[in-house]
Amino acid sequence: MITQPHHVPERLALLSGPAVDTFLTEGLLSGEQVHSGIDLAKAVEPLPEDDARWWVEPIRSLVEDAMFEFGKDRTRADAWLAPRLHATLRLTRREAADKRLWNHLALAVAPDYVVWRHLAEPARRVAAERFRGPADRQCFSRLWWAAELFRNGPDYEPVEIACGNQDLIHTVLRNDLIDHRPTAQALVRLLKDGKITTGRDVNGLSIAVNAAGATLIYDVLAPDEPRDPARLRDWIAEAETAPPVSRHVLPEGPDEEPVPEQSLAVLTDYFADLFETAPVRGRKGED
Repeated sequence: MITQPHHVPERLALLSGPAVDTFLTEGLLSGEQVHSGIDLAKAVEPLPEDDARWWVEPIRSLVEDAMFEFGKDRTRADAWLAPRLHATLRLTRREAADKRLWNHLALAVAPDYVVWRHLAEPARRVAAERFRGPADRQCFSRLWWAAELFRNGPDYEPVEIACGNQDLIHTVLRNDLIDHRPTAQALVRLLKDGKITTGRDVNGLSIAVNAAGATLIYDVLAPDEPRDPARLRDWIAEAETAPPVSRHVLPEGPDEEPVPEQSLAVLTDYFADLFETAPVRGRKGED
């Protein structure tokens, strides 16, 4: 298994897609050899030096702790790392939509983590999209966006629950409906309550939720609180003085209002009813 590059940058930067391709060698994708990091550093676009968010050390420390803690069950690292990555790398959604940032994080800062987490058997190869892929597939962007979409205001507990089910984050992150906070929280509550448990349950319910959403506006059925952008700006500004995130208790996200409990209860009940007739493979009566 590869180790970190000999040269790890001190700060995050932006790395374009074409530049990434130069370093996605067969040796890297097979987990046998990592680049030195020196040539890669010449291909990046720097980020503002006066912004404390771009220091690499807190992120490097997190991924090293994740690899140490979850070596026997690597998929469990997602639920642990997602909220801590989000609380460490405090981004606006616009910043997080820039694939060049995730390219740099995966390839220059922590390629060893990408290989550790996503080296697939029996081919013994990492899919290139884990380094430079869509937001729901790239190693680090998928975790950041899962935390952003499943957090309930400052509370990251729903993120842990969501990221504990690989099918949920794989399926739902591609769904625009998940940007409706009560929808995200209702799905998590069904998981937490044991109403849905398997990947087939998640996939079947997702199909039903999408189909119903074509004719029913969830914003009307389960209205959400308007979000105050000042709360997010304040949280991002606090990155300058924020201590490292705890390894043992969940951090706190932006001080935003949680989803209204009434909306969450209504939508949870509605989704539970949808699930009763959802097309779940393997369930009695389904092909």
